[in-house]
Amino acid sequence: MTSSPIRPYRHEPFTDFTQEKNSQAYLEGLRLVESYLGETYPLIIDGEKIFTDDQIESINPANKSQVIGYVSQADQSHAEQAIEAADKAFEDWRKVDPVLRADVLFKAAAIIRRRKFEFSALLTKEAGKPWPEADADTAEAIDFLEYYARQMLELKDGKPVESRDGESNRYHYVPLGIGVVISPWNFPFAIMAGTTVAAMVAGNTVILKPASTTPVIAYKFMEVLEQAGMPAGVVNFLPGPGEVIGDFLVDHPKTRFISFTGSRDVGLRINQRAAVPQEGQKWMKRVIAEMGGKDTIVVDKEADLDLAAQSIVKSAFGFCGQKCSACSRAVIVEDVYDEVVKKVVELTNKLTIGDPADSHNYMGSVIDQAAFDKITKYIEIGKEEGELLAGGTADDSEGYFVHPTVFAIDDPEARLMQEEIFGPVVALIKAKDFDQAIDIANNTDYGLTGAVITTNRFNQEKARRDFHVGNLYFNRGCTGAIVGYQPFGGFNLSGTDSKAGGPDYLVLHMQAKTTSEQF
Repeated sequence: MTSSPIRPYRHEPFTDFTQEKNSQAYLEGLRLVESYLGETYPLIIDGEKIFTDDQIESINPANKSQVIGYVSQADQSHAEQAIEAADKAFEDWRKVDPVLRADVLFKAAAIIRRRKFEFSALLTKEAGKPWPEADADTAEAIDFLEYYARQMLELKDGKPVESRDGESNRYHYVPLGIGVVISPWNFPFAIMAGTTVAAMVAGNTVILKPASTTPVIAYKFMEVLEQAGMPAGVVNFLPGPGEVIGDFLVDHPKTRFISFTGSRDVGLRINQRAAVPQEGQKWMKRVIAEMGGKDTIVVDKEADLDLAAQSIVKSAFGFCGQKCSACSRAVIVEDVYDEVVKKVVELTNKLTIGDPADSHNYMGSVIDQAAFDKITKYIEIGKEEGELLAGGTADDSEGYFVHPTVFAIDDPEARLMQEEIFGPVVALIKAKDFDQAIDIANNTDYGLTGAVITTNRFNQEKARRDFHVGNLYFNRGCTGAIVGYQPFGGFNLSGTDSKAGGPDYLVLHMQAKTTSEQF
């Protein structure tokens, strides 16, 4: 039995900001974060704080003049040092009772819950997340800790197998070794924390390389893990550019697995490099990858059209569409196309955009100049490929603001229908019937999320069978998977369908061992 009280898993509730006390608590969180803006943060290797001359300057994407922090940047010598520290720590950590490893996660979750508004406020400042989006990110981080701790307790004794007379067979799981966790900037707390603790609670040691645009939130999480009792060397904090340490960590012969969330191109590169055995390497490296999507909401002619429009707008423009699950395409059956388009445009034009620290703004900024440039380039492409219905403007004078943009597109092969934009741009296209709508929805290299708005039960079941995505939702948007409720991961070039927040996820970080004794 653990020292922490174990109740059945329930996801962390979202904060109700209509309550004045919660709004005031968030404002207090923002003031607290503002009190430590501009601080300098070290690497953490084997528990040692290491400051370097080369630093990552983390800025507020909604206010480019505001520095969130200066974070030390690792080179290959630091990466080698971190690998050796993780290798040494693994010998002890792998033998630690899984109950005690789970307790570290339970304790960390309790600490974060007490500091919930501070962490959410930091997400607002460093990642440009509006209040509800930041709150959901923090809640998901807590969920991953709570869920994976319980999953480890379920798996710690293995699984039952049969034994014959005079024989005792056992089937149990052992950790893999050193894992390299490369986390993204769009869920810089939830995914960063989830991928890290999944590896460590399973008995592995970790090199955590956070996104260079959001490293401060990752450092703050390291502090929480240390406070929760994580031994030195179990997780090593190693920010740095991919071109300097990324390939080195992936290629290293002591790296046992890589857990990556990010772009398709980088994910495929990691998978390719990991497949090449290095001198001294004794295993095939495992790759756990989530690589994006081109996600579609299908609207049937038999549907709640207000719900359809609301689902499209919320899924397309929540956090500026900077989610791998964001609605980038809506395929609408022609019978209701005009009416749905009208409703989508009306809702889009009502959205407010500005500094996400102001709770009245639905949308904040995109993450950085590179994202701004890419998204605005696609807006120009959209003007050539289709009809601009809403938005289409952008301003990077103070922050990286792109207005929510809607296009009508005729060609399912258009670039706006095929390529991942990762911004507040949605393409609407007409289908002659539901069958064609599903065909268009499947016409992509990706297969992450999708949604179908319909009151026709037979069409719903057709979509359940034929809409080829890892997460399919009915009569709701295509974003917002909850840990333990909607395990998340996609098909095709969306990744390895690892199903984060699901019952099979921890097993990806372990290997099964059979022992058999003859009496």
